[in-house]
Amino acid sequence: MYSLDTDQLRTFLAIEQTGSFTKAANIVAKTQSAVSMQIKKLEENVGKQLFLRLGRNIQLTSDGHKLVAYAREIIDASNRAMAAFDEEALRGNVYLGTADDYAERFLPTILAGFSESNPFVEVSVVCENTYGLRQRIKSGELDVAIVTHNEAREQSELIRREPLLWVTSARHNIHMQNPLPLALGSPHCIWREAAMSALNDANREFRMLYTSFSATVVGSAVLAGLAVSVQPESALRPGMRVLTERDGFPELAQAEIGMLRGRRERNTVSEALISHIRQSLDAIYVPDYSVDAPQVTLESIAWPSRGDKTLARTR
Repeated sequence: MYSLDTDQLRTFLAIEQTGSFTKAANIVAKTQSAVSMQIKKLEENVGKQLFLRLGRNIQLTSDGHKLVAYAREIIDASNRAMAAFDEEALRGNVYLGTADDYAERFLPTILAGFSESNPFVEVSVVCENTYGLRQRIKSGELDVAIVTHNEAREQSELIRREPLLWVTSARHNIHMQNPLPLALGSPHCIWREAAMSALNDANREFRMLYTSFSATVVGSAVLAGLAVSVQPESALRPGMRVLTERDGFPELAQAEIGMLRGRRERNTVSEALISHIRQSLDAIYVPDYSVDAPQVTLESIAWPSRGDKTLARTR
């Protein structure tokens, strides 16, 4: 066994982060063929297969999962060593706010990549609902915030769109109750407003059973079979079932995610984080649930049958 090549490890981690050779190639500024060759050499070096290639989906093997932690340690040590001799390396603090809906889904990718490139920057994170984050931005407490985009309320920069879906528990039929029990975000939540408006337009009776700014709380109520909710596609969790018009649920507008800049004087540290957030959200991996794609992740999510239209997914 030869020593591990840091360039190959960076490519390996980029694929692990994005779930795609193509997206990883963009991150590491290489061609897709060069990325494939690097992974082939890395697999030959460690003597193990690191990825399963199933259709358009990429999945880590057990040995691939084992390598991830070591690869991060090696890259982190390399970055810190180089930064120690780099007089232009970024140093300082940056204050990031994120809505609870996005903390679990996006923060690991954002923070891991940013810390890898900027080992001497401390990132302070505030987790709060979008309404509270807007207030903190206005008061100058935050440099940047990831929020639910709402053009009518604030001029956030739109950085991501994805389907907003009705979800229930795959093991219960709570969605058949009348009035329909709901678990939604706080009264300021735009997804709450969209869900209630859609049900009103469809003349579907409902009752608000649980209200919380915490996506974890709302998701737990859904998984327990207590209520129906709405979730962006990337927030779907095993045990959830997607509801469509065939189930009597109207189609919803897409979920839009935005970024707010703080009013404090801009500096190179905050600008670096802002740039990294844009790149990271572009590369966030959402598994391919098209009808013809093999289901290799989130297999316990119950998607609609093949007869449904654009939201139909494999079972």
